[in-house]
Amino acid sequence: MKVIVPPIKSQGIKTKLVPWIKDLTVLANQKGKWIEPFLGTGVVAFNSGYKSAVLNDTNPHIINFYKAVQRKEITPSAMKIYLEKEGKLLSQAENNGYEHYLQVRSRFNSGEFSSYDFIFLSRAGFNGMMRFGSKGNWNIPFCKKPDRFAQAYVTKIVNQVAAVSQVIQPEPDWTFHNKSFAEIIPLATEDDIIYCDPPYYGRHVDYYNGWTEKDEELLFDLLSQTKAKFILSTWHHNDWRENDMIARFWGKFNIVTKDHFYHNGGSIENRRSIVEALVCNFDTAEIKQHNHQKEETPKVQQLEFDWFNQRTALL
Repeated sequence: MKVIVPPIKSQGIKTKLVPWIKDLTVLANQKGKWIEPFLGTGVVAFNSGYKSAVLNDTNPHIINFYKAVQRKEITPSAMKIYLEKEGKLLSQAENNGYEHYLQVRSRFNSGEFSSYDFIFLSRAGFNGMMRFGSKGNWNIPFCKKPDRFAQAYVTKIVNQVAAVSQVIQPEPDWTFHNKSFAEIIPLATEDDIIYCDPPYYGRHVDYYNGWTEKDEELLFDLLSQTKAKFILSTWHHNDWRENDMIARFWGKFNIVTKDHFYHNGGSIENRRSIVEALVCNFDTAEIKQHNHQKEETPKVQQLEFDWFNQRTALL
C-alpha cells in the first residue's frame, strides 16, 4: 500500500508498520470514529481512511501545527517560502550552520512557538529526535548539516504538507485536542476504534511529558473498560529483555507481533531490532500471530503529494 508520510519527523514513527496496523483496523470493521489519544506524527491517523476522527496529543506543538493546516493557515506555498528562507540562512550561518539553528531554537523557546519553526527544528535536529525539557523547551542539538534544506528536501517536506492537507477533514469531522489521554478514551462509543501509540515504557522515550508505570496502568484500566474496539502499539521484547507490561497488563488481550528495526535514536540499543506488539480487544485469528519476516512482504511505498508538479501544470 502507499503510505502518506507526514511532515513532522520523530523517533518511533510508524510509517513502515502502517500496513500491518491497517490490516487490524480492517478486521475490526468499525463504522464510527477513529480515536487516537497519542497522535504523534499522525502517520497512522492519516492512513486510517476514516472521515471522522478525534485526535489528541499532550504535545501542543503537534496539535497547533495540524490545526493550522486544517484551517489553511499553513499551506504548501507558505511552507516553501519559509523553508527556502530559513534554509539559506542556515547554509550561510557561522559555526557550520549551528548559529542559525540556535537562533531558531531560541526564538521558538522564547514563547513564539511558531509552527513553522517547529517543522524546522524537527527536521534539523539531531537524529530525527523530538525532545522537550521540563519547561517545555526544545532541547535537541543541531544535526550538523548546514545544507539540510536543499531544494529536494524542501520539495519533499512541502509535498508532505500538501498530502496531509488533502486528508485532514474540516471541523467538526476531525477534531484536534491537547489534553490528557484519560480525557479522550472515555469519549469512544461501541462503534468507534481507538488506536493508542503511547511512549514505550521501559525504553528511552522522546515524549512531551514522559511516561510512567502509573500512566501505563491508567491506560490499561481505561482500555479495559471501553466499549469501543482498540489497538495498542507497544514493544514485546528485544535482544536483552522483555516488556514487563505485557505480562502485567496486556497479556489478557489478543496480541500479534512483528520484527521491526528502528534506524534513528540517541543510543545503540534503540537502533537495534525490536519485536513490536499490537494488542487488541477483538478477534485477531485471521492475522498471522508473529512475523519474523520469513515470508516476502510487499514493500511500503511512501505516498507524497507532488505539489510542485501539480501547481506547475495548473499555471
